[in-house]
Amino acid sequence: MTKVITIHIFKERREKMAILKGKKVIIIGDRDGVPGPAIQACVETAGGEVVFASTECFV
Repeated sequence: MTKVITIHIFKERREKMAILKGKKVIIIGDRDGVPGPAIQACVETAGGEVVFASTECFV
């Protein structure tokens, strides 16, 4: 019984993590903030497709 509940909870979490599944994403990171590659890793983990990623310096 515990195994079935654990699998069900894991499946729900996995579905929530795929919030960007099937979406195309453009990323512009900040040199002094969150860089583009870090955001890209998060987007790919959430199921998104990165079409452009860059880190810029905003002054």
